[in-house]
Amino acid sequence: MIIGVLSQKGGVGKSTISINIAATLARRGKRVILIDADPQASAMAWSAMRELEPLFPVVGMAKPTLHKDLPEIVKDYDHAIIDGAPRVNDLGRAAIIASDLVVIPVQPSPYDVWAAAETVQLVREAQQFKASLKAVFTINRKIANTAIGRDVAGALSQFHDVPVLSTALVQRVIYAESAGSGLSVAETAPDSEAAREIDRLVDEILKVGQER
Repeated sequence: MIIGVLSQKGGVGKSTISINIAATLARRGKRVILIDADPQASAMAWSAMRELEPLFPVVGMAKPTLHKDLPEIVKDYDHAIIDGAPRVNDLGRAAIIASDLVVIPVQPSPYDVWAAAETVQLVREAQQFKASLKAVFTINRKIANTAIGRDVAGALSQFHDVPVLSTALVQRVIYAESAGSGLSVAETAPDSEAAREIDRLVDEILKVGQER
């Protein structure tokens, strides 16, 4: 399955989510490749920081022909994760068309909900050419013990064709700490709540991807 992590708003945690999804799948024994389709190349920078043996390859492909080039590159892998570019442009459209499932991270903020509308519109346009394409929201950087995560889920319910995953990722320091060493949270703190959250998120993503 090709999973695109995409949003038209920058700074929502696309790279962090992409890396940790890929790492969790790899630790489950799956053949995984991470495609860095963002010109900022955050996933590539993360990979360069890593001292341990890589869990999966990271390939930079920030180009508008991504949807045409990707099938040949990922044919020997169980899963490909695309860390997509922000903003409405050819890179974003190519990443969406290349995906089987688009995961849209949304922070608990009105700005993120407004930006989500643009991403959903791009997905809907792509579905005209690729009817099998699916999309889901995931709430990222939720603040623990507040109602704001529930509020943003309610705001996202206006997009009836894009469900909100029940697993929300809480704002935790461990995400930044692990990234700074080129690691995933599952490697840095395998028994942490952050690692369990990512594990549940991956389970939900796989379930949606398998539904027909």
